[in-house]
Amino acid sequence: MSMKDLKFWQGVNQALYQEMERDESVVLFGEDVAGPGGPYGLTRNLHREFGPDRVRDTPISEATIVGMGIGAAAVGLRPVVELMFFDFCMLAMDQIVNQAAKYRYFTGRPLPLTIRTMSGSGGSYGAQHCQSFEAWFGAVPGLTVVMPSNARDAKGLLKSAIRSDDPTLVIETFGLLTARRQTPQDPDFLVRLGRAEIRRSGTDVTVVATGRMVDRALAAAEQAAVDGVSAEVMDLRTIAPLDRATVCESVVRTGRLVVAQEATSPFSVAAEVCALVSEECFDHLRAAPVRITACFSNVPTPPDLVEARAPSVADIYEAIAEISRT
Repeated sequence: MSMKDLKFWQGVNQALYQEMERDESVVLFGEDVAGPGGPYGLTRNLHREFGPDRVRDTPISEATIVGMGIGAAAVGLRPVVELMFFDFCMLAMDQIVNQAAKYRYFTGRPLPLTIRTMSGSGGSYGAQHCQSFEAWFGAVPGLTVVMPSNARDAKGLLKSAIRSDDPTLVIETFGLLTARRQTPQDPDFLVRLGRAEIRRSGTDVTVVATGRMVDRALAAAEQAAVDGVSAEVMDLRTIAPLDRATVCESVVRTGRLVVAQEATSPFSVAAEVCALVSEECFDHLRAAPVRITACFSNVPTPPDLVEARAPSVADIYEAIAEISRT
């Protein structure tokens, strides 16, 4: 299979290009996605290639953007809509939660809608533009939620989302936009929705991570290996539906669990993973599960404080070292 070293944003751009080239029913709209190529450049050149009928700028109205997507999907198109910041999904909550996610339940018909948005810290955007609410949407029946951690999965998960017949929320991550990974160039390369990936095998502790915490977990596992601790690192990739089987199979082998995420701890994905393991793998646990998360505070604006709030490689390493001693 042909491979190419891509940045995260390039993986997203390539997925959109390939799917729009493959299927004329795929359309794209959002704020500045046409001429400017999107607020972060992820949709650059698509307007030039596919024209104004398929790549359209919208007013600054998230409710309108998602509402247009629902209507377009209901009449046979496969729309991809972009919401500039994850925080702004709050402005389209009724459209996402009460309309898109309920559409098949109410009508028995598919709704092939993909919603892309940008989450987490990675710049001086402040407390209203850098929040991580993936657990909110993971709790909604009828909505698939994915969170890629690298260019390969950003491409494969987005392509799978576009081909899905149900609404899918694709959460991209600020801090990963320039991160590189070897990525298949095959137009039919897909990453299956609902499947986690073991990024590093291990026997002493399972580290489940999301978003940009995956690379940090891998780096922490490398450090732990020097101490003789074998850490298995799992990238969840899909938040909902959660790959319960892969999580439990890993914890049964290792007997220990660390969960790393950029979101805060209360009522989070990390909390759900810990609850799952405590309920279904309790007899195999050698220690209580540990959550490594952002502190329970608003996201500051200065970059150094932004990074100080997020879990570091050292934080994850210390958790691995500590739990491995029990």
